[in-house]
Order: sequence, then structure tokens, then C-alpha cells
Amino acid sequence: MKNIFSLFITMFVISLYAEAQNVKVPIDTTIVTNHTTTIKGKAVAYKATVGFQPVWDKTGAPIASLCYTYYKRSDIKNDENRPLLISFNGGPGSASVWMHIAYTGPRILKIDNEGFPVQPYGIKANPNSVLDVADIVFVNPVNTGYSRMIPGKDEKMPDKKLFFGVKADVKYLADWINTFVTRNNRWRSPKYLIGESYGTTRVSGLALELQNRQWMYLNGVILVSPTEIGFKFDGPVEVANRLPYFAAAAWYHKMLPPELQNKDLLEVLPEVENYTINELLPAIVKSGYLDTTKKEEVINKMAYYSGLSKKTIRQHNLEVPKSYFWKDLLRDKEGYTIGRLDSRYKGMDIKDAGDNPDYNSELTSWLHSFTPAINYYYSQELKFKTDLKYNMFGPVRPWDRTKGNNTGENLRKAMAMNANLHTMIQSGYYDGATTYFNAKYVMWQLNANGKLKDRLSFKGYRSGHMMYLRNEDLIKANDDIRTFITKSSVNINKGSKY
Repeated sequence: MKNIFSLFITMFVISLYAEAQNVKVPIDTTIVTNHTTTIKGKAVAYKATVGFQPVWDKTGAPIASLCYTYYKRSDIKNDENRPLLISFNGGPGSASVWMHIAYTGPRILKIDNEGFPVQPYGIKANPNSVLDVADIVFVNPVNTGYSRMIPGKDEKMPDKKLFFGVKADVKYLADWINTFVTRNNRWRSPKYLIGESYGTTRVSGLALELQNRQWMYLNGVILVSPTEIGFKFDGPVEVANRLPYFAAAAWYHKMLPPELQNKDLLEVLPEVENYTINELLPAIVKSGYLDTTKKEEVINKMAYYSGLSKKTIRQHNLEVPKSYFWKDLLRDKEGYTIGRLDSRYKGMDIKDAGDNPDYNSELTSWLHSFTPAINYYYSQELKFKTDLKYNMFGPVRPWDRTKGNNTGENLRKAMAMNANLHTMIQSGYYDGATTYFNAKYVMWQLNANGKLKDRLSFKGYRSGHMMYLRNEDLIKANDDIRTFITKSSVNINKGSKY
């Protein structure tokens, strides 16, 4: 009898434990808190909403719940002309955490002025947030942040193909944005999309999807550290386009010859860009048929601009991989590697030998500071408490790219059809993943007919992929967004026309 009683108690405890582990995903809820901050020296009162809004299937059943954070000024009664900025990060499995608590939002993580982690971890006011000129919603796509798929009545999860792919991602997010705008009465507001990294693929596709299928016309798209957004620049173009980034990273680490090192970065880069387009690209196109003397001239010039040895460039037949550059640039001088997403960061490998770094030094540094900050921020300041794990990087693989990525072409079409639509590109010179020169190349492809120049702009910064981590660039980049919103709103009352 005693053994049966003990067994009963054990089973009861196990059942309670199992029930406690069954974490529920909120499907359609909001938590609202009120705050005041100072932006550009002026007090700004705002309401912060942590919400979960469903994604529905064709029958109207919820198949996912997206967590968002919506900041709305509460000291402005009439938001008819108040811009709405809809923000996405990339990955494609990355949460919105990066731009949320380091760039445009009213609160940012505690880091030093160059972007490196400091302890104790935490959050502080962002005196440069664009909340003074636009309300902001940070959106986490499925499986990022707290967003999750929702099982059906049969307890089976929906088909991943509904979410995880270039076209699927754009389709369901456009539906979600339509619902959000309707629920929050923002149809009259000027609307802007901002995306970082793969988020630029996302927002480029959304520009046309919202316009054609939701009849929602945008005023602006901001591409932060853009991907290729479907434009092709592989082969010789991709190889040649590496050199300006190599020069920037080498300049930062003082690996260039004195005559270049003594110049400012923005004096060096135009020279390298000109050489890349007019000399290096034709040389790489000729490949093995390049004249021997000319090839040696190219090797010498590449070494001059890149900080790499002539031997390295010769052994790679002019095609030095970026991964090798990150490993090799400081190999003999300091024995450190440099970061992929931000080449200002240094790493330490077990062996100096090798073709690529053991790890991404910049990403390790960022996760060091972002992860504690976002978890603290949601639970303590925004009052959202949950046992759900905040996915900095969520499981979204495999990601379907087989149906093609035409998002850049879609953005170009949207701009052609909507005379009020402007696009701004923001890039860090030390970004080795989505390089600033490739970003310029993307801008050139967007303006293929030469008629969009007045609505396209490029802004460069002396930092990396997340250029806003450096305080000087945080100030400048937010000011550039303010200017962009102002400029793109100047003539909207005159109608969308050519």
C-alpha cells in the first residue's frame, strides 16, 4: 500500500511538472506601458505595446502568432500625417532585436561608444531615436523573437512552406501588416519600411506586394546593409567588388602603405572604386588570357589597396576569398583574425594557420550584450513575462529560394508605379558580409533607366553591418532617416504623379 501511495505521489508530481513545461504562445494579446524620454533635447511621451497578432490560414484559423513592439507618441492627438516606420531584421531567421534596442527605438542597450559590450548589461535611453518624427513597430517573423507557429486542432504544426521562403515570407507578412495598420487606424499615415541584411530582401519584396495585393502605397523604403536583393553580381563582378571593402578594412587596421594610410578613408575609397571598375574588373574577366606583365601590375595594385601580400594574391589568381582575407590580414602582424560583419572586431584562433577564422568575432561580441539586454527589457520595462525563449536566431531552415528572388526588381517596379516612393541605402564601410560597394552596385541596378536618381540615395558610415553600434554613426544614421522621411514627404500633398 505504501509503495502504491508513493507511486501515486510520484505520478502526480510528474504530471504537474509536465503541465508546467507546456508553454503557451499568446495568440492575440497586448500589454501596454507608458513612458517618457528625451530625444534631441526635447521630451517625448510615448506608449509601448508588446503585442501578439495572428497569421490566419484561408479558413480563418490562426497558424502563427507574431510578436511585435509598437511605439506610438502619446502627446500627439492627430496622427493623420504622422509617419509609421515598420521595422524588420534579417537572417532570415533573425529577431528584430538588433535595430529595436540599438538603432531607432527609444531604448538601447548599454555598450561603449564603439559598440563593444560593457557590464553590467542593461538598457538606457536613446536620445537619437526617430520616435520624435515617426511611430515605430518592430516585427518578429515566425520563429524569431517570441513569434511562433500555432498547432491546429489536430495538434499538428502548419506547413513550414507557408512561412520559410522568399515569396512565402513576403506574402504572409503583407497580410499581417494590413491587419496591423487596420487595427491601429494607420491607413492615412505615411508609411515606411526599414529592413536590415536579409530584411532588405524582405522589405524590397513587400514594397510591391503591399502595393499590388494590399493596395497599400508606401512613401519610403530604407535598406540597411542590403543583400543583393535578387540582382546578379556573381563571377568577375563579385570578385572585383571585394577590393573596396578590403581597402576599408585594411585602412582601419593600418595595413595600407603610408601614402594611403595618411589619407582619410573617404579620400582612399573613391580611388579604389575607380580602379575596381575601370582596371580590375576587365582584368579578372580576361582571367588566364591576361597579359603576364599586366597581371603583375594588377597583383601589385591589389596588394597596394588591400594590405595583403603579393604572394597571397598571386596564389589565389586575383580571387582572394573574403574568408581568407579575415584570417590573413593581421596574421603576420598581430596574429588576430578580423570580423565578417564588422571588420573592426578582432578574434583569436587556436592556430594562426588556416584559410578562415574559427568563429565570427563580431557576432560573439554582439550576442554577449544583446541577449541579456533584450530579455531584461521585455520582462522588466515592457512588463511582458513569459517562459518562451527569445530566439535571437530562430529555426527557419530550409529557406526556399528555389522560386527565385526578384525582390530588387519588385522594388524597382514599385518605385516606377508610385512616384512618391523613395529608397535610401545605409551601409558600413567595414561590413565584409554585405559590403558597401555591393550596396552601391544594388543602387545602380535599381536605377537602370536613369530616371530614379532623385528618389535613391546612399549613406556610408565608418563601422560595419550594424553601423548604428558606433555612437557617432548612431547619431548620423538616425539623422539620415529623419532627413529621408522629411524629404520624401515634401510633395505628397501634391499627389503621386510625374
